[in-house]
Amino acid sequence: MVSKEQILQWLQAFAREIAQNKAYLTELDAAIGDADHGINMDRGFQKVVSQLPTVADKDIGSILKAVSMTLISSVGGASGPLYGTWFLRASTDVAHKQELNEQDLLVLLQAGLNGVLQRGKAQLGDKTMVDVLSPAVTAFAQAVGEGGDTVTALQQAVAAAEQALQVTIPMLAKKGRASYLGERSIGHQDPGATSAYLMLKCLLTVLQS
Repeated sequence: MVSKEQILQWLQAFAREIAQNKAYLTELDAAIGDADHGINMDRGFQKVVSQLPTVADKDIGSILKAVSMTLISSVGGASGPLYGTWFLRASTDVAHKQELNEQDLLVLLQAGLNGVLQRGKAQLGDKTMVDVLSPAVTAFAQAVGEGGDTVTALQQAVAAAEQALQVTIPMLAKKGRASYLGERSIGHQDPGATSAYLMLKCLLTVLQS
């Protein structure tokens, strides 16, 4: 089971991870984007952390919805709407829950992915966060289908995400600012895919601790 306290710990851990990797994410984005992904994500998640005490007594769905609203209102570029949508869709599908079993977490991850797909109109192979989120959800679903518990399933999801992240490097970008570069986008790791991987990795770290 994933408790509400663990969800709060995850959000705090992800905010710390983004802060620690702010320069790295911005460097990745400088190569193929606006050089602001790390800066924008850090601003948004520092704001999220400052808001968490006001929703700490709420259910998981309400906490995730508050994260969504904060990100949409405080993060510029594409990452605000996309991460905001991820958390919004996730919140809707776990509304009123105080804890999540592996099926609930699968629903959450799938809902978030579906939201990003609809909002960003990106598909697998377009060199975006979808290229990490989609294989991760598939791996999680497969593990749950085989009887795996939450941690086992998330271990497989994070392993799939890490592998998928490397696969973005040789891709040609077909969405967002990176797509304007055409062939020059090849050979660079996607910053949005990188932050999506960090998000999943932080959740696993919290659940294993």
